[in-house]
Amino acid sequence: MKISIVTPDGELYNETVDAVMVSSANNGDYEMLKDHLPIISTIDTGYIKLSQVNLVYYVVIINGVVEQHDNIITVIAQDAFIGESKEEAMKNLMEIRENRIEENRQRNIELAKAEKELLKQIKQTGAGHL
Repeated sequence: MKISIVTPDGELYNETVDAVMVSSANNGDYEMLKDHLPIISTIDTGYIKLSQVNLVYYVVIINGVVEQHDNIITVIAQDAFIGESKEEAMKNLMEIRENRIEENRQRNIELAKAEKELLKQIKQTGAGHL
């Protein structure tokens, strides 16, 4: 089976696998093997276990959609991170999300300062008054 996992940042994973197990708080757990019936499912917060010969990887998913048709599995996720265990993948994903939140907070502070300075300059120059 071919699986592709994409996020807004781009393609995270694109390989051939033997089995895919999906675990989601809203839909429970299910596994897809070769020639599985077509399925479309959502993942609120969960993970996908990818089995490939003797290798196993976990992809933690936040807000995603899984579609399987003709042995092609497509996963579209708001956020995802791959690791050798669920815990490792989740830890790394949470660190990335925390960093993004901090970066956004810093940008908002800088934007507020720039806006305040602009308003000050407008007032000093009398711009906007006829």
